[in-house]
This record gives sequence, structure tokens and C-alpha cells, in this order.
Amino acid sequence: MITMIAAAGQNNELGKDNDLVWHLPDDFKRFKQLTTGHYIIMGRKTFESFPKPLPNRTHVVITRNEGYKKDGAIVVHSIDAAFIKATSDPQPFVIGGGEIYKMAIAIADKIELTRVHGTFDADTYFPEINKDQWELIAEIPHPKDDRHNYAFTYETWVRK
Repeated sequence: MITMIAAAGQNNELGKDNDLVWHLPDDFKRFKQLTTGHYIIMGRKTFESFPKPLPNRTHVVITRNEGYKKDGAIVVHSIDAAFIKATSDPQPFVIGGGEIYKMAIAIADKIELTRVHGTFDADTYFPEINKDQWELIAEIPHPKDDRHNYAFTYETWVRK
């Protein structure tokens, strides 16, 4: 089962200048809980946005750069190659960025989306979820509070 995991604003905003445009500690905790022990598939820019590889996960990085090598990463040059590398994991996660999500949405089985209730200045976007192809099976609201500047909802989508 291929799962895409992301946090996106009301207009599918993901981030700007290779960074998130919000800070949601509970969403980070959920991301860690869901992805720990799994392969995480991402683009080069997403990988480079981390200060160091995320613990207890296998990083698969997609890049067009044939000479790219980084400690802590399996480097591939296509989304198909990324999924081949992750075949030993029954649930690899696609974690971004925008271009990788656009490629993966055609083949993903599930989307774990944190819908951030706000609109943001962004340069990277999550693809539109086609409701003819996807069914929303769970929603868990999270209010704005002293640690979260925005309310958000955890949404789980599965392919119809």
C-alpha cells in the first residue's frame, strides 16, 4: 500500500522556499508515528530541507542529478525506481515535495492529509484530490491552541 502523507493549506499550499509555512507540533508527532519504521520517498529538495536524515526511517531520494550521493539516502532517478527500492516495506510513504506528489497521486492507495485551515503564500502545492477517484474515510479535527497557530483536520483518503 503506497501512502502519501502531507500537510496542505485550504488551497493545497505545501510550502515556500523549501520550507513549511506553519509550525504544527502535533502534526509532526503524527508524521513521526505513522512513518517510523517505513521507507519514506521524497525529492532531493525535501531531503535537503532536513537538518539530518529522520531517525528510524529509510530515505529514498528521487533526483534527476545522476551524480547525486548523500549519506543516509538511497538515491534513485525515477518514482518507479523509488517504489522498487521500497518493495520490502508493505507501506512506503511519499513525503513530498510537490513534484513527487504529482507523480505519486496516480499510483498511491491512500492519502494521509493534514488540512491546515488557512490560506498561505506558497510556491509549492499538493495536487488536487479528485473526489471521483478518492473517498474521505476519516476526519479528526484539531483546534487552534497555544501551540498551534492554525486549526487543522487530519484527513484519511483511500482510492475508490
